[in-house]
Amino acid sequence: MPIELLPETPSQTAGPYVHIGLALEAAGNPTRDQEIWSRMAKDGAPGEHILVFGNVYDGNGHLVRDSFVEFWQADHTGAYQTDYNLENAFNGFGRTATTFDAGEWTMHTIKPGVAKNAAGVPMAPHINISLFARGINIHLQTRIYFDDEAEANAKDPVLNLIEQPQRRETLVAKRCEVNGKTAYRFDIRIQGEGETVFFDF
Repeated sequence: MPIELLPETPSQTAGPYVHIGLALEAAGNPTRDQEIWSRMAKDGAPGEHILVFGNVYDGNGHLVRDSFVEFWQADHTGAYQTDYNLENAFNGFGRTATTFDAGEWTMHTIKPGVAKNAAGVPMAPHINISLFARGINIHLQTRIYFDDEAEANAKDPVLNLIEQPQRRETLVAKRCEVNGKTAYRFDIRIQGEGETVFFDF
C-alpha cells in the first residue's frame, strides 16, 4: 500500500494562545494554585537573591508588549536541577511575560554559579533564555551574563564564539538596585541596532 504524504501544517507565530495557556495572569485569566511563573527562588533558597528584568524591542525600536520568556539556569553551586518541584525553595526553570502596559518582564531568582559545558570547560554564570513573540515562527534562544563577572565572562567559551566584542555586550546584564535589592537589567532587541545575539542550539 503506497504511503500518502500529507501536506505540512502551516507555521504560526506565537499569538494569544501562549498567554492563555501559560501566562494566565498576564492574559487576565484565573491563576492556578501552583504555577510555573516568575519566581524561581523562594525566600529560603540558598544563594544571592537577585531580580532580573528588562524590555523586549522589535526592529523598529518599539516595545513588544506581548512576548513570553522562559528561563533555565544552574543553582548557586553551578549545578542544574533534576528534581523540579514547585515546593522546592529553588527551581531552575521559570517563565514570565512582558506586561501589556509597560512592556517589562521580571524574574526573581538567585545568581547562578559556574557550570561546565559538555567538554568540562567552566562557563561564566549565566541564565538561558527562550523568547516567544509575534512575528517569530521559532522561538529565539540567548543567554544573560552579568557585568560584575568580567573575569569569568572573558574566559567563557560561548561568549568567545562571538567574534565582535561589542556584540558580546548584548548578552551582558547591567547591575543596579531596585528597592534597595540587587538587580540586573537585560533588554532584548530582536532586530536592528544593538540586536541581541541569538544562538542556534
